Amino acid sequence: MENMKHCQSCGVPIDGVEVKFGTNADGSLSEDYCCYCFGNGVFDDWDGTIKTMEDMINACVPHVVESGAFPDEASARAMLEEMLPQLKRWKTA
Repeated sequence: MENMKHCQSCGVPIDGVEVKFGTNADGSLSEDYCCYCFGNGVFDDWDGTIKTMEDMINACVPHVVESGAFPDEASARAMLEEMLPQLKRWKTA
């Protein structure tokens, strides 16, 4: 598990089974982004509704809480606010 890739947009672990890699414009698999964030070579997160890192945080908080990884929205938000700026998509934004 230590070699598991994480999406460089939302941070979700990409295991290739439950969460698949996104696709590049040529149809090849993206090495950086998950299928929820990236398809056909463009960021298409949740039907194109994610434009900013704050949008991504707001979209991810409920999923993180639901996963049980963090007990409440405040702690999930704090983790995302710390993690997302380190990811490739948001470092260049």
